[in-house]
Amino acid sequence: MTVRDLADYPWDSVAAYRERAAQHPQGIVDLSIGSPVDPTPEIIRLALAEATDAHAYPQTVGTPALREAIVDWYARRRGVPDLTVANVLPTIGSKELVALLPTLLGLGEGDIVVHPRVAYPTYEVGARVAGAKPLAADDPAEWPEGAKLIWINTPGNPDGRTWSIDELTVAVNRARELGAVLASDECYAELGWDGPWATESVPSVLDPRVTGGSRANLLSVYSLSKQSNLAGYRAAFLAGCARIVGELLTARKHLGLMPPAPVQHAMTVALQDDDHVAVQKELYRVRRDLLRPAVEAAGFRIDGSEAGLYLWVTEGRSAWESMQRLAELGILAGPGPFYGAVSGEYVRLSLTAPTERVSDAARRLLGRDL
Repeated sequence: MTVRDLADYPWDSVAAYRERAAQHPQGIVDLSIGSPVDPTPEIIRLALAEATDAHAYPQTVGTPALREAIVDWYARRRGVPDLTVANVLPTIGSKELVALLPTLLGLGEGDIVVHPRVAYPTYEVGARVAGAKPLAADDPAEWPEGAKLIWINTPGNPDGRTWSIDELTVAVNRARELGAVLASDECYAELGWDGPWATESVPSVLDPRVTGGSRANLLSVYSLSKQSNLAGYRAAFLAGCARIVGELLTARKHLGLMPPAPVQHAMTVALQDDDHVAVQKELYRVRRDLLRPAVEAAGFRIDGSEAGLYLWVTEGRSAWESMQRLAELGILAGPGPFYGAVSGEYVRLSLTAPTERVSDAARRLLGRDL
């Protein structure tokens, strides 16, 4: 398979529901795509501005300050105290890394790339572009011989599934049995809501309680798009096995995959400041607290969603029927079928609309003013 063989971008098929929702007298409430709407924090915008004299090529490996900031951030926020700069690498957003990792690892025909059953579609796309075989499987016991790359997503997009320390340990041990690379997409880790994640930090696959002292063949992927509103900056990074990081660095040098120098400086500042992250999380909490009871009162069941940026909901019928029902209320959702064959009765509701629009969606779902 090549890039030319990819199907049309799936969001194009949502156009009819968007058009119907836009006909609502009070306008559309777009809860379909998790694109941040809140301002990029001023401290980060100023950092970007002060670094715009970027006349030289940026460093693919990242500036020393950025690499140290990533190391410090993992120690401070993720409970991973033993990384060095040899274990980290900035990327141009996380989507390009997800899509390119099978190719950069040299995978191809006959290799298996495992991904979650309910999953962001780019895991599968990346496998197919490399010529590898994608396989949807959540249970480590079902991960087969021949698996070369295993993706987990914690907290998950769209379902908010979050792996505990014990579950991560089982996953790591199984990947080691198979000799596979285990890559954990952890981009929503700052957004824990329910259960243990209301008071505990979401664990990383690089947590020493998981790794047993060895990071071999383990990768953690992270993005600043959600916690810092940097989606437009394309600011992300990976951490983990120094051997793999080194191999990826070499490949990325050849391909010219280097984050712009001003973005690297802005990332450094963003990673050093926890206050803006807490402020943004509180905004999402307010929106979630508005939307969740209204969704349930309207007859939807919320599954998972204990962490992350979405509510994963069903009313026990086709997702497209639910999409139409919501569109009649002027609400645009994300259709579950985009996220896997097992998701045909689900829709995804994002928390990234402005608070007043989320409040309006809740009012419409309840059929009354708030």
